[in-house]
Formats: sequence, C-alpha cells, structure tokens
Amino acid sequence: MNIEYIKPSEIEKRSFEILTAELAARGTVLTGDTASVIKRCIHTTADFEYAETMRFSDGAVAKMKQLIRAGASIVTDTNMALSGISKKEFAKYGGKLVCFMADADVAEEAKQKGVTRASVSMEKAMQLDTSVIFVIGNAPTALITLHEHLQTGTYTPAFIIGVPVGFVNVEAAKELIMGTGIPYIINAGRKGGSNVAAAIVNAVLYQMREEN
Repeated sequence: MNIEYIKPSEIEKRSFEILTAELAARGTVLTGDTASVIKRCIHTTADFEYAETMRFSDGAVAKMKQLIRAGASIVTDTNMALSGISKKEFAKYGGKLVCFMADADVAEEAKQKGVTRASVSMEKAMQLDTSVIFVIGNAPTALITLHEHLQTGTYTPAFIIGVPVGFVNVEAAKELIMGTGIPYIINAGRKGGSNVAAAIVNAVLYQMREEN
C-alpha cells in the first residue's frame, strides 16, 4: 500500500473523500442533513456500521440547530466529550457548554444516594435556566435518569444525543429514549462513545457554519 503525501490542511478533506467512496462501493449513498452527521461518526471511528445504525427523530438536525441558535445549553456526561466539541463554533450562539461529572457536590450526592455521578449530573443540569441538549457518550444511567424524570413529569429535555458505549443497559437505555417523543440522535446497539458524541455535535455546528 502506497503512502499518500498530503498537506496537513487537506487530510480531513481526503479522509471524507475516501470514506464517501467506500460507502458508495458498499452501495450506500447518504443524503440530507443527516449525511454529514453519519459521515463524521464514521470519520471518528473508521467504523462503517454507523451508516446502518444511526437513528434520528423526525427533523432532528434542524431542531438541534434551532435550539443552538436560540441559546440552548449543551451538557455532556464526560469531560472527554466536552473537550471534543468545537468551542469556537458553539460560542457563536451564546449557550453554555458544561459537564458536571467532576463537580465535588455531584460526587458527594452520588455517594450518599448510591447512584452514579452521571445520574446526579443530569439532575444538576435540570436546574439550568435554559433549554438543554444532553450529549451522552458514556453513561446509560444518564439516559435512564432523563427518562425517569420525563415519565414523572418533573423535567422534559429539549434534545438528547444518546450514544453511550458498552454492555450493561446500553441498548435498553437507548430504546427508552427513542420511545419518548423527545427529539434525538442515537446510535442503536452497543457502539458509541464520548468521541462519537462530540463528533455528532461538531457535524451539526459545521453545517451551521456553512449555512451562515
């Protein structure tokens, strides 16, 4: 296999050319505003299965753009996802970009209640005075907590990106969210991760940059 000599500024463009060609070779042509989201997930993971497993509620990408433009906050379940989201692009719209997982009060409350920090951090996010886009790449308990509050009528998320990775409750938690009517972007099955969660947000932000 030959080495390609490419300028650093052209590497990402070349990567998308390659993955688009490989998708076509597999008989997959992605269209609409979900295409760039799926492609960025593939770009991040080199896993073409995302072309088959990504799930979007009706008008999900347009709804997420609307929320961001209106100043919605983004709350992640890991600092890794937080660090991977483009601060430069998100800052254009005035929303808060936060993760409460490392907060001392979250750790203490989780210990006292015998629950995960992800669960408590979701409840802390519910106190924000803005609409919240929840970006979950690691903890299915975060999705379960959001679902519980939705079912009891104590809180309604504005939008959920649900791509936790793993084995325990991962698939079931994703299914719960897809049955709620809340706008969502979810990867069905066990795959996902903080890097995928950040990639989804960035794909939408980059679309907005091009539209502007």
